[in-house]
Amino acid sequence: MEVTYDGRCFGCGAENPDGLRMVFEPRDGEAVAEYQVPDRYQSWAGMVHGGLVALMLDEAVGWAAWHAGHPGVTGRLEVRYRQPLQLGDRVRITGRVEKMRRTLVYASARIERVADGATVAEAAATLMEAPVQGSASAGR
Repeated sequence: MEVTYDGRCFGCGAENPDGLRMVFEPRDGEAVAEYQVPDRYQSWAGMVHGGLVALMLDEAVGWAAWHAGHPGVTGRLEVRYRQPLQLGDRVRITGRVEKMRRTLVYASARIERVADGATVAEAAATLMEAPVQGSASAGR
């Protein structure tokens, strides 16, 4: 399977006006982004929808694999929610490749509040390597 990056990814695409437009940078073997979720992604009053939290973790493992030179698609994502993410909270999302096995990338991710470092959610993922057409820096 080959995938194409066209800048319209919902999580990170600069060309998607409805997306999150998160920007992950490589830092000490990790992919790191800081972000504040827009109010339009509310679930219960004042809280970010859990599906969006999972999406942010998925982006983090994907970018960790990309920065490690092993881009791919997520085959499994196991999310552990530790506490609700409140609208207005600025968070740091971090992804890390834990190990490689043939064409599988095993990665982890976490979301923590910038204000106090509390963990909001974490994930373990398995990605399947896939050749990528296009550049993830396109449109940035």
